[in-house]
Amino acid sequence: MNKIKFLGTAGARFVVTRQLRASGGIWFELDDTRFLLDPGPGSLVKCFSSRPKKDPFTLDAIILSHRHIDHSSDLNIMVEAMTNGGFKKRGSVFLPPDAVEKEPIFFKYLYPAIDELVIYEEKSRYKIKNIDILTSRKLIHPVETCGFEFKFSKGSIGYVADTRFFNELVNEFKSDVLIINTVRYDHDPDSSKIIDHLTFNEAIHLIKEIKPKLAVLTHFGMTMLKNKPHELAEKASRQTDIKVICASDGLEIDLDKIL
Repeated sequence: MNKIKFLGTAGARFVVTRQLRASGGIWFELDDTRFLLDPGPGSLVKCFSSRPKKDPFTLDAIILSHRHIDHSSDLNIMVEAMTNGGFKKRGSVFLPPDAVEKEPIFFKYLYPAIDELVIYEEKSRYKIKNIDILTSRKLIHPVETCGFEFKFSKGSIGYVADTRFFNELVNEFKSDVLIINTVRYDHDPDSSKIIDHLTFNEAIHLIKEIKPKLAVLTHFGMTMLKNKPHELAEKASRQTDIKVICASDGLEIDLDKIL
């Protein structure tokens, strides 16, 4: 079975720190390959409270799109869980360069516990067992950030990580299923500060251009929650003529029914 499980859908500081939505990341099971993307606060807890539970010891890899704490805080404990407390050498960890430089966020005592530490580069190809991983060009965010395309036997999944909108995004994520981090409903007209996150309308623009079979919005900030994500999903579906879902905590998508 090929599926995606959302262990959390929180984005931005207030939603994460108040746990208005969970922030455990996204669990993938594709072609008998299991990996966890962006294990934020509470990832380990959400694995075991999931129904059915997700056993970290079955993971083949853990991947970070970037080092911000809402995407990476449970990295080390999840590596411990993946390696049975460090006693079973196994699994891979994929990190951007600045996650191991200056202020490393992956503890060095865990290096010997894993099979491979991959410091990935933009526009590159990697592999986890049966899955091909393509990194996007660097996104526009305060720290080094890439999105991904995961290719498996039935198709491809694109993950648009945190970024400011730029036109080239459209060509980076041509995929059957498109997951978009959509933190903001709209730009704040009273603020001169540019926020390096996508808005709802920018996500709709990407969906219209990329034309996936399914689009999933997630990683919501306060303005998205206030505008009722389930209603926004219906609005986005009407505007794009494509099925759009706003993810909820614990949502599981059976890809075999879509692709």
